[in-house]
Amino acid sequence: MNETRKLTEIEKRIIHELQQDLPVASRPFAEVAAKVGISESELLEKVHEFIANGTIRRFGATLRHQRSGFEANAMVVWEVAPERTEEVGALFASFREVSHCYQRPALPNWPYRIFTMIHGSSREVCQEIAKRMADAAGIQNYELLFTGEELKKTTMAYFGED
Repeated sequence: MNETRKLTEIEKRIIHELQQDLPVASRPFAEVAAKVGISESELLEKVHEFIANGTIRRFGATLRHQRSGFEANAMVVWEVAPERTEEVGALFASFREVSHCYQRPALPNWPYRIFTMIHGSSREVCQEIAKRMADAAGIQNYELLFTGEELKKTTMAYFGED
């Protein structure tokens, strides 16, 4: 964010409404604006301002992957030489099956520096994806940590009603 200032109450209400699921409607932002008590054009102007000043980095959609045929997912942890971290991270992030790609510090008993979340129709498909990624990067040491059960999945909520 380029500027540091306190948000107004209307700005807080806008952010609160935008972090909710958008209504399935031909003009979802008109419905959001109505909830906030402003016009659609005022809302969109404020959204553009938030994007320009860095208050909002991005809008995203959450795919409920199990309902879409992606039955398996795995966090893949990769042992990567420090000098190759940026290069390999960029390569892994380019794979369409990767939804998240993070760099983290290696630890004495945990040599992994790059973490990727991959999604596939089965565990075998996830293993094949990881193998393709490993081959592309020339990485030998990696582990797939398959999801057992999803315990919580939410988006960070700001300016709630509490």
